[in-house]
Amino acid sequence: MIVPILLLLFLAIAYLPSWWVRRVMARHHEPKERYPGTGAELIHHLSERLGLEALKVERTGPGQDHYDPSSATIRLSPDNHDGRSLTAITVAAHELGHAIQHADGMALFQWRQRLVRLAQPFQRLGVGLIMVAPILAMLLRSPGIMLWGVVAGLGCMLILALTHLITLPVEVDASFGRALPLLEKGDYLHPEDQSSARQILQAAALTYVAQSLGALLNLGIWLRILRP
Repeated sequence: MIVPILLLLFLAIAYLPSWWVRRVMARHHEPKERYPGTGAELIHHLSERLGLEALKVERTGPGQDHYDPSSATIRLSPDNHDGRSLTAITVAAHELGHAIQHADGMALFQWRQRLVRLAQPFQRLGVGLIMVAPILAMLLRSPGIMLWGVVAGLGCMLILALTHLITLPVEVDASFGRALPLLEKGDYLHPEDQSSARQILQAAALTYVAQSLGALLNLGIWLRILRP
């Protein structure tokens, strides 16, 4: 009975916050005349002011906004790259926050980048080990192989959960420690936009809360399945 409940919790945590994030972003994506520049133009303006002249800005696919530290490039979806909306400038400022973290040598940001490079292959390896270990143990008639395989598999999945947990404070800092002060001090936000901008930044952070809890729940489901 507990496994179906955990599965339902996993699905709710994985999809409901994402739906809410998309809803919040869409609510504020309409262009407004009071914004003098696009998301890309805001990044160019602020990067010059902050001495980040080497920073590049490119378009990417919808919903794929991110900062790529390997090439010092901020990639924004078309609406955020070319749009003059509250969502566009807030998301652009958030991604610029990551570029500032990188330039400042923020320790958690650097650790996250190392873990991200490991997390995806380790996740696939972890699931593969858990699935293959019982078969190998049966074929080789060695229960020890199953034990070590399962332990190694769960360890790989734990790396993914740890990556999401470290990502959360990095994202919160990019939003509220870097982006929001830049927008407020530079008077890029109109007074009526203050609460909405905070809501957009909170929505972005909620995505990573959901991913962290989802990774831990996924680990819990496997532990429950494998429990003797």
